[in-house]
Amino acid sequence: MTLKDKLKNHELTIGSWITIGHTIVAEIMAKAGYDWLTVDMEHSAISIDIAQDLIRVIDLCGLAPLVRVSENDPNLIKRVMDAGSHGVIVPMVNSKNDAEKAVASVQYPPSGFRGVGLARAQNYGFDFEGYKKWNEQESIVIVQIEHIKAVENLETILSVPGVDGFMIGPYDLSGSLGIPGQFDHPEMVKALKKVKEISKKMNALSGFHVISPDAEALQEKIRDGYKFIAHSLDILFFDNGCRNSLKAIRKNIDAL
Repeated sequence: MTLKDKLKNHELTIGSWITIGHTIVAEIMAKAGYDWLTVDMEHSAISIDIAQDLIRVIDLCGLAPLVRVSENDPNLIKRVMDAGSHGVIVPMVNSKNDAEKAVASVQYPPSGFRGVGLARAQNYGFDFEGYKKWNEQESIVIVQIEHIKAVENLETILSVPGVDGFMIGPYDLSGSLGIPGQFDHPEMVKALKKVKEISKKMNALSGFHVISPDAEALQEKIRDGYKFIAHSLDILFFDNGCRNSLKAIRKNIDAL
């Protein structure tokens, strides 16, 4: 079953975020058992050529590679899709027009306005027709809901054909409320409650980026009903592993 099928069926999928532009990181994470991995081009130094290498490694490991683009830009979306990404996660989608633009950037005419090029996705020109059919049926568009304006317009955003689901960006959403990082603040709780109510009404696939590498934080979002969950990111797993290991070592040394 493809990732697209799982999203359509609202099956729980768990992925993670890559911000370190090295193929070894992508390979290690791809073999860890995730359902998908996202190459982050918004909050990292990853360039398009590095992104293509990461996409290739994830793909060859049998996982669905996604890219979180830096902005809702048709040119950038076209390039990461041509590089072989299975879909995009688009930041700051705050209106119906934003959502329509994101979908149209992925799809060729007449469904969209993506320019036609021959690159890795099209098997370097050998199978454009096969890719075009795949793109129509299997490409993925996830919109990020990370501003209070997006919450206010969520119904119309989710009504756009071609939007496969949404993902909450907790830091930016709280920032738009003037309370960055205060996830338990009443205004943030209120916003998330509204998202949940609209998502249920629209029968939409709901996603959340759990920033903490803590497993319990992820379990909490599963209990809340989220189905498309990003669990932390590479640098936090690395940092957490280093700190916890060293803490345990020093504790044992002190006990001697």
